[in-house]
Amino acid sequence: MKITNVTVTVVEIPQVAPIAPYRSHVRSSSTTCSAIVQVDTEDGITGWGEHNVNFIEFSAREMQKNASEWLVGRDAMNLAAFHQQCPLETRLKSGIELALWDIRGKALGKPVAELLGGILRPEVELAACMGIQTYERAGEIASMYVEQGYTSLKTKAGADMQEDLDMVRGVRDAVGDRLKLRIDPNRAYSPEEAADLGRRLEEYELEYFEQPIPAEPLETANWLRQQTKTPIALNESVVDPASAIAIIKADAAEYLLPDTHIAGGIWPCVQIGTLCEASGIPCIMHCGHDLGPKTAAMVHIAASCPSYTLANDSTYFGLEDDILTEMLEIKNGRIAVPELPGLGIEGDREKLAKYAVDC
Repeated sequence: MKITNVTVTVVEIPQVAPIAPYRSHVRSSSTTCSAIVQVDTEDGITGWGEHNVNFIEFSAREMQKNASEWLVGRDAMNLAAFHQQCPLETRLKSGIELALWDIRGKALGKPVAELLGGILRPEVELAACMGIQTYERAGEIASMYVEQGYTSLKTKAGADMQEDLDMVRGVRDAVGDRLKLRIDPNRAYSPEEAADLGRRLEEYELEYFEQPIPAEPLETANWLRQQTKTPIALNESVVDPASAIAIIKADAAEYLLPDTHIAGGIWPCVQIGTLCEASGIPCIMHCGHDLGPKTAAMVHIAASCPSYTLANDSTYFGLEDDILTEMLEIKNGRIAVPELPGLGIEGDREKLAKYAVDC
């Protein structure tokens, strides 16, 4: 099945409270900006994909030009060749790869999760996400998430150690252990600072402490694990299956968080999950403020891979709208695996035009 056209559209969609404004130690934002990929085929099937564009300089026109020059005329069904030969930048490659899985599923009449081996989890659990908050506001938001049926909460962190501790204390004082709690400083701290904070966090029994230190060297993460009983998870260190092997060999983490736009698509996240399954390490799908196509891809990965046993990051519930014809439904902190073929979603071209960013 030959590819006839590729379209890349960058969109920006408002977020709603309590996600907005979403504050990390790097920035604050009240919108989700993402690149939507459409791949058309000679058989009339269109695949939808998405990749994150945060923290990079980007141009939708340039991405579309590069994608079209390499992709048009190739076989949309040959994902093995795509992964072996694709020279495109990893984020763009990942957005295209999602669209190719969508095409493959639609052509075969199967949901992507079935193509990945079968559905182990008919519903995928989500971890509600929260930006850096005060003690009082953290407690209020945590209580609201418990009422909505969530059992896990991930917060941003890293601007100030005392602020992080106050926020964690606010969650625990408000909801006790009704929420599993993880915090993510996004590499903000030195190893010594992270060790100190990890020890001070022990009394709050975090599920894990995500990437508090720089992504390399991995020996530092191994050292950090020996300094505190708070479990250490790595995200920015996980860039492809080879990096997962290195993390496992270095005994650098108790949890790994891959993401499609960093690893290069659905299949690399499956490969990372397989490596972790063999090593007895749980995986969690990371979220980069995702819209419908990327959230759906996360659901298919987590539903079909044995290692993705914990709640997966999501900010989807904080969107004012989406570019899909029908938004994905969240019930009690879970998304059901779409039953329709492919990713189980369809893009709305009018919404795509409404939220498009000229770039």
